[in-house]
Amino acid sequence: MQAYKTYARVQPSGELALSHLPFAPGSLVEVLVVGSERSSAEREQEWGRLMQTVQSLPQAATISDADIAAEIDATRAAR
Repeated sequence: MQAYKTYARVQPSGELALSHLPFAPGSLVEVLVVGSERSSAEREQEWGRLMQTVQSLPQAATISDADIAAEIDATRAAR
C-alpha cells in the first residue's frame, strides 16, 4: 500500500481540496482526515480518558503489581 501524507486547510465553506497527489488519475484511494490542531491540554485530557477506560476493563482488575513488575523485568531483559 502506498501512503502519502500532506497537510491542507479546510476552507470556510467546509471543503477540502487536495492537489498534486502521487496517484494515477482514476485511482481509488482511502481518505482519512485527522485534525492536528489539538492543544497539549486536549491531548493530555484525551490520554487521561483513554487510561481510565483501559483501567476500567475487567481484565485490568486481575493484574497485580507483581505482574506489572515481572512484565517490565522481562521487557528490559529482552533488550
